[in-house]
Amino acid sequence: HMIVDIGAARLADRPCDFDMIVTTNLYGDIVSDIAAEIAGSVGMAPSANIGHGGAMFEAIHGSAPDIAGRDIANPSGLLLSGVMMLVHIGQPRAAERVHNAWLRTIEDGVHTADTTPAAGGGTLVGTQGFADAVIARLGQIPRQLAPVHYADAPPVAPQAEPPARVRAEKHTVGIDVFVHWDSHDAAELAALMQPSGAGVLELTMISNRGVKVWPGGMAETLTTDHWRCRYMACPGVALNPAVLAELQLRLARAGVAFVKTEHLCTFDGVPGFSLSQGQ
Repeated sequence: HMIVDIGAARLADRPCDFDMIVTTNLYGDIVSDIAAEIAGSVGMAPSANIGHGGAMFEAIHGSAPDIAGRDIANPSGLLLSGVMMLVHIGQPRAAERVHNAWLRTIEDGVHTADTTPAAGGGTLVGTQGFADAVIARLGQIPRQLAPVHYADAPPVAPQAEPPARVRAEKHTVGIDVFVHWDSHDAAELAALMQPSGAGVLELTMISNRGVKVWPGGMAETLTTDHWRCRYMACPGVALNPAVLAELQLRLARAGVAFVKTEHLCTFDGVPGFSLSQGQ
């Protein structure tokens, strides 16, 4: 196990230490680009997203509108994603044919502007020229790089129906009101907001940029003009849409410029909302 920052550093320094990396989606998006760049270019890496009901295959990089239509993009990532798709749908021979043609193209020094052959030189081509070079080598196998061979995939077993989802018991216990407020005085804002609770809802916290600033905030906290004001239901009060709408009406009459609200709910008694830093 590694924290993502040192894991990314180790990947850049000693990529041979890694075979498979299991991580979350966001970190995976980052480290896959690092791994691809180390291997030659972010434009060379394919990806597959495979689930019970479908699959999607795409190059790991995002779109690049700044080079669209200029015939300079490396098509390898998308082409190899197609190879992965062919394997997935049970076309291993076609996948081998395309993949080996791509390896032979790389081996022959044909490259786009984002990559350079290890020995230098080679033939610089554009997107279409690279695709044409792969097409011209269909049926060939690499001479130095190891040829690929995809085994026939076993028949796909029918997917079992997912277990029925048990609906959690949901209760609304409060509301976050997001307010536009030009002053940097959180206590002044709290004094304006508190009366609108009207004994039904209690203002319990104000945050700014995710940090609690009232009650007990720190004077040095940098604030903007966007504030989150959290009201929680007073003991014995059952919240419903009418109660929450009345709160907003009272705030409007008090001159509070609220911009949006978010209901705070529990699910089987567990809060489904986060606390602010410092709560």
